[in-house]
Amino acid sequence: MNKTKILLVEDDASLGFLMVDFLESNGFEVKLYRDGESGINGFKSDKFDFCILDVMLPGIDGFTIAKRIRAENKAIPIVFLTARLMKHDKLSGFNLGADDYITKPFDEEELLCRINAIITRYNTSPQSNIQKDVFEIGRYVFNYKNQLLTLDENAKRLTHKENEVLRHLCLSANEVVTRDSILFSIWGDNDYFIGRSLDVFIAKLRKYLSEDENVQIVNIPKVGYSLNC
Repeated sequence: MNKTKILLVEDDASLGFLMVDFLESNGFEVKLYRDGESGINGFKSDKFDFCILDVMLPGIDGFTIAKRIRAENKAIPIVFLTARLMKHDKLSGFNLGADDYITKPFDEEELLCRINAIITRYNTSPQSNIQKDVFEIGRYVFNYKNQLLTLDENAKRLTHKENEVLRHLCLSANEVVTRDSILFSIWGDNDYFIGRSLDVFIAKLRKYLSEDENVQIVNIPKVGYSLNC
């Protein structure tokens, strides 16, 4: 099987080499570029499956690289790395079509988990489920269009947000879904209070699904959730 080929643009030499070594030891092929211009030229001259872009780079920044990559390939996954914590930076990244946004310093295993979650999501055919309105969750039947979660003859009508969160999890059932992807897809933002709201909705959904012991919404620390069924 061909290895996933990653374009990594990172100007910190030590971090860049550490990331290359770690990712290659986990089965990826990685090409490292130290500035925006060489990163763009590298993307144009080779074929990549995944992009990891530092935001703050000499010359051309990561956001500009992403714009140019998106002009040529609208489907390739893009993850931003940054030391900046400003909310508007994250919003800018997601508005450019980023799949994730990771703040330095980060744990290598967390990075690997996020990369694998994105690759799994991209490898799932969107035509097979993106328009899907009815999902089987263990013994439950979830009707997204009618906002109904049914077990045997008992039906519970979900609130709008409960409905959206559950569908987001169902579309990637048995896979990791990042908190950021849920928050930005449903709320269009990510702050402390919205994050706490998501925690409340997850707790409610766990309670609603508790009658089937084979169904679980598993917390993946620092990453997100997985609906296992």
